Amino acid sequence: MLRLIIALLCLPFCLAAQKSPRDELVQLAATGNGVIRLDERSFDLLTSPNRDWSAAIQLTALNPQRRCGPCKEFGPSFQAVAKAWSTVNPEQRNNHFFASIDFDDAFQVFKKLGIMSAPVVHVYPATEGPNAKTTRNDPFKYDFSNGFEARPLAEQLSSHTPIPIPYKDPINWTRVTSLISLIPIVALVFRFIRPVLQNRWVWAANTILLSTIMTSGYMFTRIRGTPYVAPDGSWLAAGFQTQYGQEVQVVSLLYGVLAGSFVLLILLVPQQSSPSRQRTQIYIWTAINFIMFSLLVSVFRVKNRGYPFKLLF
Repeated sequence: MLRLIIALLCLPFCLAAQKSPRDELVQLAATGNGVIRLDERSFDLLTSPNRDWSAAIQLTALNPQRRCGPCKEFGPSFQAVAKAWSTVNPEQRNNHFFASIDFDDAFQVFKKLGIMSAPVVHVYPATEGPNAKTTRNDPFKYDFSNGFEARPLAEQLSSHTPIPIPYKDPINWTRVTSLISLIPIVALVFRFIRPVLQNRWVWAANTILLSTIMTSGYMFTRIRGTPYVAPDGSWLAAGFQTQYGQEVQVVSLLYGVLAGSFVLLILLVPQQSSPSRQRTQIYIWTAINFIMFSLLVSVFRVKNRGYPFKLLF
């Protein structure tokens, strides 16, 4: 009778000491710095059909004898995302767990799931409670089409977590160092090219070049993906609905020479001190203007068959 009384008195303490599955998982996650190290028993516990939590499980093979290069490459990304999740408040954190299971620790799990390669990430959504998204125990499989980087992993897993995973890319100190080291190089180069950048003729030439390319149909051919020449070798397409790549080059050349002749006629000719030289250059640049206009009009006549006018050609 005394033993029975003692047993009844100890029963409440025994029940209080018994951990719930969620409490056990929370303790395992805390022990593993946010990632539960699974074996066959803890895997069954984490993926229990009746669960009110979700889980992202990495199935990997890190033993050097397995020679799994992708596993070693992806592992740090999974760890980084799990570490970011460990920073959220416990109320949300304890509703989703990150876990990892190695092939050598749980061969039967890989066999049961039919996994023949690694790494693989399975997401088991909650089946009960307010966060339940399905009543089935089938996992979602992470899509590695975006590579092994941590950011796409965090973005895709955020659709299965109670709140988005607060992952931020770490500072790339190698890139920062490279950019800082470029500062003196750029400063030294700028010292030598500064006179060129301050030369108005350089800017005038670049402006004319850019304007002629953009007004000659370059973007049209890039957007439409038109060929360089026609199948029969012709470079000029009739009509306004299409244009070939070589046509852009020819029209750009005509526009460029025409614009250049105008600039020289306006800026260079008045600076000539000799009247005869000035007169000669006026004749030359005016003739070039007339010839370029004639060529442009002839191109326009091909594009528009009904245009009745022409100059020289």
